[in-house]
Amino acid sequence: MQGRQHAIPAASLTGSAKSMFRLLAARGASTRPQLGEVLGLSRPTLSAAIAELEDAGLARKVGELQGALGRKASVYRPGLNAGHVIAVDAGSTHIRLRVSSIDRRLLHSRIYRLPSSQFFLGEEISRAVAEEVAAALAEADPAWGPLQAIGIALPARVVGPQGDAKATRQQAIFSCFEPPADIPVVLENNVNCAAVAEHSNGIAQDHETFAYVQIGFKIGMGIMLAGKLLRGRNGAAGEISHLAFPMANGMRPIPGEIEHYMGTEALIQRVAGEWPQSAGAPPADAADLMERAAKGDAAARAHVERHAEDIGAIVASCVSMVDPGLVVLGGGLGANPLILPTVHEVANRLSYPVEVRTSSLGQDATVLGIEKLATEHAVNLILGEAKP
Repeated sequence: MQGRQHAIPAASLTGSAKSMFRLLAARGASTRPQLGEVLGLSRPTLSAAIAELEDAGLARKVGELQGALGRKASVYRPGLNAGHVIAVDAGSTHIRLRVSSIDRRLLHSRIYRLPSSQFFLGEEISRAVAEEVAAALAEADPAWGPLQAIGIALPARVVGPQGDAKATRQQAIFSCFEPPADIPVVLENNVNCAAVAEHSNGIAQDHETFAYVQIGFKIGMGIMLAGKLLRGRNGAAGEISHLAFPMANGMRPIPGEIEHYMGTEALIQRVAGEWPQSAGAPPADAADLMERAAKGDAAARAHVERHAEDIGAIVASCVSMVDPGLVVLGGGLGANPLILPTVHEVANRLSYPVEVRTSSLGQDATVLGIEKLATEHAVNLILGEAKP
């Protein structure tokens, strides 16, 4: 993850107040007893911490709940000065944008379909991000508080300040997009973001170690080990698009070839080339193919089954390297539950025991993941604890 910094004076808060603000940002609306119980604070310390946050505009009372013993408990959530973030999934086919509060309540959203699919991060994606962010900024409401950070999930490797940013293409996002002055920008790989989201509020909440495998227009993998995202020295951990492929007599592996082969465009080209005339017109795209297969079309089901076997082989390779115990399938094609049984069978036949699940977040996984990373960065900035 890369964060572009700007100076926010550290609030002169006690440790208890800082811990409480982090908890409010993570949990959202909470009662005084809930906050005190989680943080282990005495009543006087709890009251003092709440007062500090209210004075700083970082917490506000939003209501009361009736307690079991007849007492009403005050409910708090982050205050106006906690502000909001903009999260962007700068995808190869769509731009998805969410504006959310620091405790991740949705304030505004936008989805834009690119005129054509983009295999590489470049000006087309950057221009679309610039337009969507500008439109979101125009919708800003004073009740949202200040903009604290912008998070962008990229279809590219991402490295930090010490890495070779030129080699990753990550800076191409700024070819047409210029962030608002003094607003930090958090960059992260899109598949890594999806893994973060599945861990925080998706199908993998019960696992600290798992792999998220994306199969769609492109392919990729995000790896969570012991609750932490694995990025690798070059930001390339999980870049399964560079698995050696093809491997056979008389053939040599070509860098990135497996991504071209497994992507939905190549799949549909193969389907069209092999489609029987007796079955009518071939599917127009992957969604059409999956819909026909779901309805029982024999030709469509045969192609889906074969592609699911290929996906299962890729998952088996991932399991052999990482042994995650759980693999979550996502992406435009990977998230379709129709392929799950075959992928599970093939992966377990070719490698070590692994549970395979379908993403519960679907196409929102990436934008929700970068939203989480952006809000975490914003909290650190507000508290004067941002890491370089």
